[in-house]
Amino acid sequence: MRAAPTILHLDMDAFYASVEQASKPSLRGKAVIVGGLGPRGVVATASYEARRFGVHSAMPMAQARRLCPNGAYLVPRFTLYRSVSDVVMGLLRELSPLVEPLSLDEAFVDLEAGGVARDAESALATGQRLRADILAATGLSGSVGLAGSKMLAKVASEEAKPNGLLLIEPGTERELLAPMSVRTLPGVGPATGEHLRRAGITTVGELAEAGEDELVRMVGRAHGVGLYRMALGLDDRPVVAERDAKSVSVEDTFDVDLHDRVRIRGEVQRLADRCVQRLRGSGHSGRTIVLKVRRYDFSTLTRSETLRGPTDDPAVVREAAGRLLEAVDTTGGVRLLGVGVTGLADYTQEDLFAQSLAAAGEWAAEGEPGGSTGAQEAEETPGAPGASGGPEPARERHWAAGSDVRHAVYGPGWVQGSGVGRVTVRFEQPGSQPGRVRTFLVDDPELEPSDPLPLVGEPAPSRPA
Repeated sequence: MRAAPTILHLDMDAFYASVEQASKPSLRGKAVIVGGLGPRGVVATASYEARRFGVHSAMPMAQARRLCPNGAYLVPRFTLYRSVSDVVMGLLRELSPLVEPLSLDEAFVDLEAGGVARDAESALATGQRLRADILAATGLSGSVGLAGSKMLAKVASEEAKPNGLLLIEPGTERELLAPMSVRTLPGVGPATGEHLRRAGITTVGELAEAGEDELVRMVGRAHGVGLYRMALGLDDRPVVAERDAKSVSVEDTFDVDLHDRVRIRGEVQRLADRCVQRLRGSGHSGRTIVLKVRRYDFSTLTRSETLRGPTDDPAVVREAAGRLLEAVDTTGGVRLLGVGVTGLADYTQEDLFAQSLAAAGEWAAEGEPGGSTGAQEAEETPGAPGASGGPEPARERHWAAGSDVRHAVYGPGWVQGSGVGRVTVRFEQPGSQPGRVRTFLVDDPELEPSDPLPLVGEPAPSRPA
């Protein structure tokens, strides 16, 4: 614990949904739900307007649609989210060399290490300036917590939501924490929370009063000691600037269980290619290939194979994943498949198994047609070729709700929906007024997929209404 509140925790407010509202003027102030749109999709983020209906992250998308039938349901656009995150993280690194990202929209910052804060007054000024800088650079709001420890800074940012700032003065921790639910503390999930509730412990204050010995008796030594320290507001963990990635993986959940063994094998090969693309994008290679299979009855199997050395060769990963699949019984159907690489290294060992250049050149670009409902599928390109890579001239182009498009006459816009051979597009962009809606045939040659526009910048020239 520090004597001054110089640890900052930033948490962007409803990040994915807020980015969508900022880039789509017609959705500002409305319920927006981002996630997988298929029948087995899951909510990634819900705007605060949607949360009033009871929608929250990790909820099945079908349930969200029942709770909020008039909401805007969109696929995630991770390319845009990452670019906005890079801007935010850049602002944090201007404050201190010690920035510990937890996700695209969340990070700890050691303000003392950057020399920008030494007491409550300077920390408060830094937090206020940061929020203003983020708003100016991205048009988005973030909540900031300031405290003498990482745990308390995170608690403070959560209490400050949405679009707020809270500083916890050292010495006031126990008073602040006492009335809060035990679920506020890191590591207290539903199971532990229910166990404590049955023992009559529902608040952090009651947790502290129970004492260390009683908590050790209830939940074990390691967890009990940690819970007691957190209840007292004690946390000595430092802000760590670099966090080594331990694995890279991709997975897809399918709308309908897969039974055809050839189709399953093809999906595994496709996932292996996507995993390698992500692996290369992170600048790593890996030596252990992992296959994940969730069967029709929700039983989940994982199989792994460790190679002789690290690789980022797509042919090697495909072959290893294929071998692992041969050892898995898929009778009855498969609802989810995943491929991952662990044992990461910062270098590659070229031609690890003397794969031919032709085989290595078969690496496919990310972006497949529909069939997946996982959030990571949001980056698929509408109308992309199938996994086989062969031409599919007769195939109807797929336009996912929320994806970016550009029309030769009307300019940039986004897909509101599609079906029965037609696609509906709203033509608007960040900084514009809510735009007009037009409908086209799905194969209209003047309508093309487009890259996302930046949230902040000069608006593009207006197009015919």
